[in-house]
Formats: sequence, C-alpha cells, structure tokens
Amino acid sequence: MATVQEVLENIKGRFDESAAAGQTLTFQFDLTDDKAYYAAIEDGVLEIAEGTKDDAHVTLIMDSETFVGLMSGELDGMQAFMTGKLRTEGNMMLASKLGEFFKQ
Repeated sequence: MATVQEVLENIKGRFDESAAAGQTLTFQFDLTDDKAYYAAIEDGVLEIAEGTKDDAHVTLIMDSETFVGLMSGELDGMQAFMTGKLRTEGNMMLASKLGEFFKQ
C-alpha cells in the first residue's frame, strides 16, 4: 500500500490543468491519524502542502488509509462516506467533484 506522501506526489502528476482552468478551490484533508494537507487550485495551477487553509471550500476528514484508497482510486468516495470512513465539512457537493481535476 502506498504512503500518504507517495499519493500526494502521484496526484500532482495526474492533475488536469485544463479541467481546473478558471477554478479557485481549496480542498482540505484532515487525516485523523496523520497530518493535515490541502490542495489549492487557482486557475489551472495546483498547490499541495502540509497544513491547513482557513478558507477551504470543503474539508475531508478521514484516516490515512482511507485517504490513500480514495486518492488512488481503490476506494469509492460515496462508499467511504456512507460507511463513516469519510466525513465532510463545508461544500459537500464539491467533495464529489475532486476526481474531475485528476486523471486516472
């Protein structure tokens, strides 16, 4: 199984700049057994960093195993949400669009 750091590096390479053109969004990832990270998208440019952003549009709360599964495509986000492995704060509908910005 990949680590959180490996997944973060991998998603940078899968980022779809054209899908994110004109978008200004911040996704916060609060990993209950690790650190917090965020992915900020601004007009087709992706920034991923450790820490928190006060202005995040949606916060996804989960453990690191769930994060790795979701971001690698091995775990379905809706299934994780329905089984309590994933909680959201903020714009929940935006959480479902996260995958649109990353190629599989």
